[in-house]
Amino acid sequence: MVLVTSVFGLPIVGSHGAGLPPEEKPRLCNEECEKELENIPMVTTESGLQYKDIKIGEGPSPPIGFQVAANYVAMVPSGQIFDSSLEKGQPYIFRVGAGQVVKGLDEGILGMKVGGKRRLYIPGSLSFPKGLTSAPGRPRVAPNSPVIFDVSLEYVPGLDDE
Repeated sequence: MVLVTSVFGLPIVGSHGAGLPPEEKPRLCNEECEKELENIPMVTTESGLQYKDIKIGEGPSPPIGFQVAANYVAMVPSGQIFDSSLEKGQPYIFRVGAGQVVKGLDEGILGMKVGGKRRLYIPGSLSFPKGLTSAPGRPRVAPNSPVIFDVSLEYVPGLDDE
């Protein structure tokens, strides 16, 4: 039998075995941030989108139609991650307000400023109307089910270069 060890001399164990803790995935909101969220007031918009500002940015807000670069961690309500730009190693770039992302993300980004972080509680009516099939090891998103996005607005090309 061969035992594989890490550079620290510890055995390397896959995270798919029974009873093992889930693999740690990069997040925009760590344990300390999660505790602070309890004291941040919830904002509810007319559409039903709810959000909490983790950090208010100091840069410009994106006008409708402008491209934005944002990092995000997308979760089902239990907190399981189903998608993340952090795991891909680069911000996601999209045109805000143009329907390139789910409606709740579009709406949630519009009121942010560059440098800001926000937790979006997106109701089913503003999320994935057809649902999402799950990637291996990821939770499935049922049609019209609520989702949570932690998002950080990194930059708005053409606005924060000034």
